[in-house]
Amino acid sequence: MYFEKTGKENTIKTLELALETARNRNIKHIVLASSSGKTASLLSNVKDINIICVTHAYGFKNGGENDMSDDVRKNLIKKGVKVLSTTHVLSGAERGISKKFGGISPVEIIASTLRMFGQGTKVAVEVAIMAADSGLIPYAEPIISIGGTHYGADTAIIIKPDHANNILDTKIEEIICKPSSI
Repeated sequence: MYFEKTGKENTIKTLELALETARNRNIKHIVLASSSGKTASLLSNVKDINIICVTHAYGFKNGGENDMSDDVRKNLIKKGVKVLSTTHVLSGAERGISKKFGGISPVEIIASTLRMFGQGTKVAVEVAIMAADSGLIPYAEPIISIGGTHYGADTAIIIKPDHANNILDTKIEEIICKPSSI
């Protein structure tokens, strides 16, 4: 499915399509980006699929702080959602070096290339690899990963993420939905 616009107005449909696809294909793991926890909370009552919420890293906006409040994090965990806050695999330290000294890193080129398919695709790939690196999903199995553009969700993909040290072995198997590039 292609959405006419990017953004949070696609969140409910993206989550519905992701859940439907997971159940039809017997995919047991959904990874999604959710910086505040709002999108993740919409899946917090799903019990037949392992839900992993990947937030912004601590310090993404302000040193020592996370965009997700402790209360929201605790509530998601209480409902069975795994919450991961860690360094972003497609930026992290390399972006800090580029900002300080200028230039661009190979990882930033990968991120920019994925953005050619849309910001949500880049985010979905990134959070899937972060979940794989953290051991929250099984290795070499297809999962569904959900990303978005700014707020909410507008992209869902079936992906076999590899670890960051083998990032180019990651395979996007199918695009379930994304905003149209038209």
